[in-house]
Amino acid sequence: MFDIRVQGGGLVLLSGRLDAAQADRAKAILDTVSESATLDLTDLDYVSSAGLGVLVQTFKRLRDSGLEFRLTNMKPRIRSVFIYAGLDKVLRLE
Repeated sequence: MFDIRVQGGGLVLLSGRLDAAQADRAKAILDTVSESATLDLTDLDYVSSAGLGVLVQTFKRLRDSGLEFRLTNMKPRIRSVFIYAGLDKVLRLE
């Protein structure tokens, strides 16, 4: 199961499994974000390469508009996926 909720002030809450089956839905919702964004990954249990792709696309779109994009409150195993993919050098992981 996957859930994504956009809160006020650019806060986006992700929970469950962000995999290929949920990537299009996540992208559609993230495409509505038009301000600097903080994605809270406290309850995210899994992210696939398709999920990483959606997050990178969102980062690029916001960056190109002069906005910030950061990922917060990752579980160690989720953080390790970003590190192994080399995304810790591109994305702001907090």
